[in-house]
Amino acid sequence: MNTSSVASCSGRGEQLLPSTSSHQWTHCPRRFMSRRSVRRAAGVEELLRRSTTNPQRPSHLKPASVAAAALSNNVSAFKPEPAVEQRSAQGGGGNNQRSATDKVGVLLLNLGGPDTLDDVQPFLYNLFADPDIIRLPGAAKYLQPLLAYVLSNARAPKSAEGYASIGGGSPLRSITQKQADALTVSLREKGLNANVYVGMRYWHPYTEEALEQIKRDNVGRLVILPLYPQFSISTSGSSLRLLEKILKEDQQLQGLRHTVIPSWYQRKGYVDAMTDLICQELTKFSDPQSVELFFSAHGVPKSYVEEAGDPYKEEMEECIALIVAEVKRRGYNNHHTLAYQSRVGPVEWLQPYTDDSIKELGANGTKSMLAVPVSFVSEHIETLEEIDMEYRELAEESGIENWGRVPALNTNQLFIDDLADAVLEALPYVGMVAKPSDALVPQGELEALLQAYDRERRALPSPVVVWQWGWTKSAETWNGRLAMVALFVIVT
Repeated sequence: MNTSSVASCSGRGEQLLPSTSSHQWTHCPRRFMSRRSVRRAAGVEELLRRSTTNPQRPSHLKPASVAAAALSNNVSAFKPEPAVEQRSAQGGGGNNQRSATDKVGVLLLNLGGPDTLDDVQPFLYNLFADPDIIRLPGAAKYLQPLLAYVLSNARAPKSAEGYASIGGGSPLRSITQKQADALTVSLREKGLNANVYVGMRYWHPYTEEALEQIKRDNVGRLVILPLYPQFSISTSGSSLRLLEKILKEDQQLQGLRHTVIPSWYQRKGYVDAMTDLICQELTKFSDPQSVELFFSAHGVPKSYVEEAGDPYKEEMEECIALIVAEVKRRGYNNHHTLAYQSRVGPVEWLQPYTDDSIKELGANGTKSMLAVPVSFVSEHIETLEEIDMEYRELAEESGIENWGRVPALNTNQLFIDDLADAVLEALPYVGMVAKPSDALVPQGELEALLQAYDRERRALPSPVVVWQWGWTKSAETWNGRLAMVALFVIVT
């Protein structure tokens, strides 16, 4: 390979990403904004304005416009003004009183995964019991625990085989803890001493466990950071719904000042980190320019996007546009494909599907492919088993001779440092609703964020619908069929 014609994969610096027919990107010091996002943001401006003027909001919380004005170009130098209110430290009083802003916490939210093979069935139960994953009609909601029990027991043996093939359990817990530890160090180096917590949606350490520790540590300001680059109802949304419920029900947490970073796919550090990894893997091919860049994202039901207003698809497409533009800026002009994996059940999910796309590319003569897991920042079963084993085997069967896969970001230093910058930028918004940003979901206080989003969408359709029959060809076909059979048995 003639490396003189290819820009360095470690290249940095300010740049204006080139315009395309569907995206025109403008430059700012830390973010990129698409004109499509600007139009979408304008649509929620009034919703956010109403949220910031809600008469039930505490009077000491400043409006978002004031907070936005407080942000300087050097965000790390911003020092939030101290809160005037005082509260007693847990278990003490008098001289133990401290400012509510003394302790800063960061809560990382993720899916979770079974640590051992014995954990697979209860993990699946928690997953299927979530109404944001399988939503039953109103009259049948009471059947959800029974349905979750039937599905988890039926699916556990097959799922356990997958986890056995990657070492006997999910590495997600240990990787996420390493990310939390690395983020703690990065924040400290940037001048902020903060406790970083891990809260999983469906397995230990549960979100509830993380919040109990946050209470014990007497955290006064909390930045909530889902480890999903793009927002979706079924990932970040599900975790935030649970968090909202706990914050409302727990009297000690009701006064916790917080803010949410709902998505961060557009951040320059994230884009650069992904591009670095892609460039590094491309150099391993004998002819890097001929390699198909195959972006595989986690799928969601199509109805979530078209009927419920889930911004996931739009955020994903903008994310890919940013990464591909940066890859091209560094000298690689590879063709790319975006496809969606892990679909379940008989209803239509976002297309094109990963398995169908691999077969089509192979039939059209593609010989080299680099898989890029774009919606995952940690290695887990969907990268280690589904992509590395199932899709690689499918690619070879389809005539693709040279296969590669970009590793997940895990504790990539550029990625971790960018998350630290995101936390620092979010701190001025603690306890208030932010103005619309370049993300399609507004940053801000949890309850107001969800209220603003809810006004823009209808009730979620179910990803598993008993009256729409038909079979898919994914690796999870039997999971969907079992869901249909189990639901039919329960209802009838």
